[in-house]
Formats: sequence, structure tokens, C-alpha cells
Amino acid sequence: MAKPSKLEKGDTIAFLAPAGGLASLTPHRLEKGIEFFEKQGYKVNVFPTAKSRKGLSSDTPENRAKDINEAFKDKTIKAIISTIGGNSAHQTLEYIDFNLIKKNPKIFCGYSDITSLHLSFYSQSGLIGFYGPAVITQFGEHPNPDQYTVEHFFKAVEGKVGKVEPSKEWTDDKEFNWLNKEDLERKRKFKKNRGYEWLRKGKAKGKILGGCLPVILHLSGTKYWPSFKDKILLLETPEGDDYKKGETLANIDSAMGDLRNLNVFKEIKGLIFGRGFSYNEDQINQIKEIILMNTRGSTFPILYGIDIGHSDPMITIPLGVEVEIDSEKNLFSITESGVS
Repeated sequence: MAKPSKLEKGDTIAFLAPAGGLASLTPHRLEKGIEFFEKQGYKVNVFPTAKSRKGLSSDTPENRAKDINEAFKDKTIKAIISTIGGNSAHQTLEYIDFNLIKKNPKIFCGYSDITSLHLSFYSQSGLIGFYGPAVITQFGEHPNPDQYTVEHFFKAVEGKVGKVEPSKEWTDDKEFNWLNKEDLERKRKFKKNRGYEWLRKGKAKGKILGGCLPVILHLSGTKYWPSFKDKILLLETPEGDDYKKGETLANIDSAMGDLRNLNVFKEIKGLIFGRGFSYNEDQINQIKEIILMNTRGSTFPILYGIDIGHSDPMITIPLGVEVEIDSEKNLFSITESGVS
């Protein structure tokens, strides 16, 4: 595997937009993200796509891939963080220089639609990617990024491993409009976190791989599809067409059925499912039923409700490293560093 070097004070971090161009419409959140890292002692290099928007994405697939290639090529850059997700990161794959990435491994962080890049980098270059916060969604938060998110991001990029404790509180509050800067007017409302829930008991060790449920399927049938043999599968669900609501239960059920038909559930050793975004109690229970129904016939442990995905706060998970889950100990532990 290609492990990047750990992040240190004074290093340069690149911001770019491999998919959506929302950062161009919310410059106050982009500037907040820049300010946060500069105050922490890092330099920030903002690439063209981070401030652009063309059609449904930040730029053409060629230009988005160009930013990615240039960021990996630049010897002064130690880490790359996506501004946000979107729906089109997979459009860049045919223009990405995977050999360049293999020769110049760097910390690459993002979530949601960035899943297609993480898994492609892993399968084509062996790169350990970091499934974690994006610039405007987490690091651009007002008045400050969530401390739990920040703590776990730096743990991951500095190579600190060990048991991951659940957050004490969480939020899926998006009852404001970033375009009108309503996010500057109040703090988000938080709820008490119930902690981990085991849908199926057991224990397992293996390399963790996965990401946003529907995005993974963009790669099925392509050369970018990674092997899930003996992996611990990570899944989480995105917003729906309405950014204030979660993906429909029908779409979740359909996507889980696709993974079943692709025999993924016959290959993996364990499943970790992120906390649902913007669902009521009844919908959460239905999601759990969907998970169990689509994994029927298997015996691997299933951990539900970790701090990852489209609610906040979130941990940062190095994809491709060893992790351990154990229901008896109520344990989720990252046992291998994602950096060298």
C-alpha cells in the first residue's frame, strides 16, 4: 500500500473541488476553512476548482482532474482536502494519472461523493485515503469547526491510532441557508449521542474499505472497483434531493440490494454503518431492518451508528488500514496508522 507522510506544522494543504462547486457560492465558509488551518500553523494552497462553478460541478472533468494531478505532483503539498462532495467526482477518473499518485502519495481527505476517488486511488494506486471532513462542510463551520471532528482528523493524519469513542452529542441540523449566510446567525442544535449499537454481535479484524453507499456503486463493473475480500465494509448514507432530508429508504434498500447481488456481503468480514442523517426514529428502525434483510444469511458482526458521514461531528478513517470491531467489548478500534 502507498501510505502518505504524516502531516506536520508548517506543511502545505491544498483545497480543491473534485465534484461540486458550492464553495464558489459560499466564499465565507471557504475563507473560514483557510483561516482555521492557517491559525493551526499550516499553509493553504487554494486550487482553481475550489473557487469555480460550471454547470452542475466546479469545472469540467478534465480541469477537475488537472487540479488533482497537479496537487499530487506538487512536492510542497503534503495534504489535499476536498471543499465538498457532489455527484460527479467519478467523471474525473479517466483523466487522473494514477501512476503519479502511486509515486507521490499524499493525504487525501473528503467524504460522500469523494468515495469514488478514494476507492479508485486504492485500487489503481494503492493509496490509503482519508474518509473524513471537507472544507466548507466541516472546517468552514461557524463559529468554529466541531472539536471532536478536529481532534479525530488530526489523529488520523498524524498517525495516532487506537480505540474510537463515540461523540457525546451530534447534529443533523441544516435548517439554514449558507447562500444567504444564515449559518452565521446561530449555532446548530445538537442531540445526545446514544453511542454504538450492534445489529449483529461478533468480532472481526480486517482492512476497512468503503464510503458513501450509493457512490460506491458508480464503480461497479469498472476497473476501479476494489476487492472487498476479507475487508471490514464502511457504509454511510447521504442527503436526498432535499439537502435537509436523508436519502430515501427505497434508495437505501435498492443500493444494499445491489451490493448483495455483487456478492460483497459474501466477501467481507464485518460491516460498520454510519449514523443516519435526518431521519425520525421509525425511519432509523427501518434502515436497520434494511441492513439486516440485505445481509441475511451472513454471520459477520454489524456495528451501527458511528460518527461518520453526513451528520456531525465525524471521525476520519484511513481507508485500507487494519481495524477491529468487537461487540462484547463495544469496541471499534483503528489499529494501524494510515501515514508513514
